[in-house]
Amino acid sequence: MDRKVVIIPTYNEKENIEAIIRAVRALKDDFHILVVDDGSPDGTAAIVKGLQASDYPDSLFLLEREGKQGLGTAYMTGFNWALEHGYDYVIEMDADFSHNPDDLPRLYHACCDEGADLAIGSRYCNGISVINWPIGRVIMSYYASKYVRTVLRMKVYDSTAGFKCYRRKVLETIDFDRIKMRGYGFQIEMKYNAYRLGFKIAEVPIIFVDRKQGTSKMSSGIFGEAFWGVIALRFRRIRPKSSTK
Repeated sequence: MDRKVVIIPTYNEKENIEAIIRAVRALKDDFHILVVDDGSPDGTAAIVKGLQASDYPDSLFLLEREGKQGLGTAYMTGFNWALEHGYDYVIEMDADFSHNPDDLPRLYHACCDEGADLAIGSRYCNGISVINWPIGRVIMSYYASKYVRTVLRMKVYDSTAGFKCYRRKVLETIDFDRIKMRGYGFQIEMKYNAYRLGFKIAEVPIIFVDRKQGTSKMSSGIFGEAFWGVIALRFRRIRPKSSTK
């Protein structure tokens, strides 16, 4: 049986973390969960530990880090953990229900049954499917993905998406030491590496719903990193992990 893990990075998600864990574990497919918490002062990690002890001792895991170290490093920490623990499919997901847990099986089956190496939960491959975002943010996000598609010549409509399923071999091939961006640009860089290394990418249409609980972690610095990082990425040589650096 395939082993699947959902990586959920957290910082101050006490309002959402228990509900998202229970929703994922209630699915028919057996998804394990790894929470990567960046020292949340609101007690997010304590809630996870309580659920580990009471309900999910063999399927819920926690990595605690000191302070906010960035989304990209949280995921790479999670990727390395997942590879070390023998998972076949690794999924990225937000804690705040902007990604619907009911879509997890669709991403997994796009890889497992339909041949994708990387399946992206896409807001823009079938029009614009975003709920409760201010129109300015929708426009910024949509045209950011269009900008990335133009500069990198990568046929992905939602290049900044953070809801993704990887086959193990993709994460084994990408050289994490060469991934430079740490904010949401990390999502672009990982997709571009997969694309340039010849992996098959599929977009699965989803409906993205803005968080109802907690506080967004977006900032103008995140967009600045992504804007300039994409230009630099266009001229970078992409090599697999096994190549000489």
